[in-house]
Amino acid sequence: MNICIDQKGNSRVAIVDSSDIIIRDVQDALDLMASINYNNECYKIMINKSNVTKDFFELKTRLAGEVLQKYANYNVKLAIVGDFDEYNSKSLKDFIYECNNGKQVFFLKDKQDALHALHSIN
Repeated sequence: MNICIDQKGNSRVAIVDSSDIIIRDVQDALDLMASINYNNECYKIMINKSNVTKDFFELKTRLAGEVLQKYANYNVKLAIVGDFDEYNSKSLKDFIYECNNGKQVFFLKDKQDALHALHSIN
């Protein structure tokens, strides 16, 4: 796993680059957050959808809610980048829509859009 930092002014975004699944459960998500915070003093993270277990996108597993609640508790912003059109779940589409209209978590297709969203929030 490689982490690079994209900085604009005082805003720092940690960009996670890996070919592996990094977030399999809540503890993995907490470990990622703590590692990035400790090593890079960064509270904004961009990760690819392929680095997150498919269970995350099955809302009935509650994994997404638990992970995102932890990130919210620690005021860490998150953008997950990928194509989410493959999912047919209306609940997931509604969840993604609501997240994208907030200021905590974003589900976006394009890395540049994700960086823009993360840099635009405090």
